[in-house]
Amino acid sequence: MANVTVDAQKQTKAVHPVDEVLPLGQLLVYGFQHVLVMYAGAVAVPLLVGAALRLSQEQIVYLINADLFTSGIATLIQVLGLGKLPIGSKMPIIQGCTFTAVTPMILIGNTHDLTTIYGSVIVSGLIVFLISPYFSRITRFFPPVVTGTIITTIGLTLLPAAIGWAGGGQALSDPAFGNIGIVLFSFAVLVFILLIYRFFRGFISNIAVLLGIVIGTLVAIPLGLTNFAEVTRADWFGITTPFRYGLPTFDLASIAAMTLVMLVTMAETTGDMIAVGDIVGKRVSRRVLASGLRADGLSTMIGGVLNSFPYTAFAENVGLVSLTNVKSRFVVATTGVMLLVLGLFPKLGAVVAAIPAPVLGGAGIVLFGTVAAVGIKSLAKVDFSNHANVMIVAVSLGVGMIPVGAPTFYHQLPDWLQIITNSGITAGCVAAIVLNIYFHGFKGGGHKDEIMEHEEHELQPVLATEGPRLDEFASEAPAPKREEKGIPDKED
Repeated sequence: MANVTVDAQKQTKAVHPVDEVLPLGQLLVYGFQHVLVMYAGAVAVPLLVGAALRLSQEQIVYLINADLFTSGIATLIQVLGLGKLPIGSKMPIIQGCTFTAVTPMILIGNTHDLTTIYGSVIVSGLIVFLISPYFSRITRFFPPVVTGTIITTIGLTLLPAAIGWAGGGQALSDPAFGNIGIVLFSFAVLVFILLIYRFFRGFISNIAVLLGIVIGTLVAIPLGLTNFAEVTRADWFGITTPFRYGLPTFDLASIAAMTLVMLVTMAETTGDMIAVGDIVGKRVSRRVLASGLRADGLSTMIGGVLNSFPYTAFAENVGLVSLTNVKSRFVVATTGVMLLVLGLFPKLGAVVAAIPAPVLGGAGIVLFGTVAAVGIKSLAKVDFSNHANVMIVAVSLGVGMIPVGAPTFYHQLPDWLQIITNSGITAGCVAAIVLNIYFHGFKGGGHKDEIMEHEEHELQPVLATEGPRLDEFASEAPAPKREEKGIPDKED
């Protein structure tokens, strides 16, 4: 009888996989895998903004270091929270600079200067922080038909970046792009990852992407596909200081533009958080969503102070969580610490930046395709016998693909409107929300499995506990008997 009582107590005190603290070795390996996956996207925003504003190489390097350092802070806030304050979702979500803000920041910088960019970033972050509780109340407009469409659009719009890397990383118009040797090497990396994923399980299978990137880079060295020149030039140590380029200046039009960007980013973050909740088997309540959005706002304010940019959830890392089925938020916290270190030691960041584009391309096809697959799984919950749902998905995906297929399609629209239309993710997100309201009204669509509206609904993990296999995405086979059961969020 005593044994039964003890077993019952153990079950009561069972730790949700999200809150599980893995052994240090696994934390370091899984955390580093997240770093490699997100690094190219993390440094892309300061590179693009710095080049467009004609900053010096020294200034651009500083922006990159500031971005990495702040990304580490933002990630730690998101996954660990701030004590008992309602800030941070406490879910395995990596934070990085949002691409949605690139165009308006370039416009603001060319019209004014960096200090005006940072002023608008700080104010827009504050606005996000303040309105997060109210924004979380509109989650009835995010039934599976909307969230699934958004997540699928995110994956599909990210895939061209992976294809560009696989072709060599040059512009599509460059004659060197698509060199057959480069393409074959990139696909060799992809095949290597698939072989590991097919023939290994457990820990080795979970680090398939990491092994593909590391082995691919090592093989690329004798092939002459790597360039470590920046490693020798990079400083060993660098400190990010607040307001390095001067105190922020505030321009009303710039603030309005950046606030619009952040409102769109909040919708994207909502989709990412729901996707992660679906993957890890943890309900994303209104309180959790509001806390996660507050973390976005606070991190964006910190970014403005530390010479960086707006922050949001990184979809590529959502794909990695799904691919590996490693759900612990402490893995992502380890990634946050690593980003802090990379921001303080530029030479280490330069080593990671030396990973050849074809290697990233092979890994990116797997990761970004996985994001799209997660979206498709969400869409599997939708009742497609209702033709309105078919139209919502079809038109939203089509709208989202326009900027991908024709980047200059909207070039004659006003600049403020291009903030929305030039991003496939943003355009698809807005289209899905608007069409859902159009067809289903303001009740949110009436889906029985709307994640946000169930008080006692417990999401089941999307993927098997033994680690997902690529062929399972298309499988309707029953889940393994040892499937983990999500533990309801006590905050609700």
